[in-house]
Amino acid sequence: MRAQTIWKPAWPVKKNAEIECLHLELAALNERIEELEKQHPEASKIEALRASALVVARQIDEIRCSDANDFTDLLAK
Repeated sequence: MRAQTIWKPAWPVKKNAEIECLHLELAALNERIEELEKQHPEASKIEALRASALVVARQIDEIRCSDANDFTDLLAK
């Protein structure tokens, strides 16, 4: 009887869930920015939301980069 290979996901499920939550948060921020721009473009509120959206986008990038580095390390072994 031959042993079966069990494949593990390249990126941990926890990080995928974290990225998904951040994507949802980013989508909500972008939707709110769009609503504010349509209603009354108050620059201070819109700029604050844009800054928050950029922070969330950077968090997503950081998680993805750390995953890519982990994957590269794994391939190097």
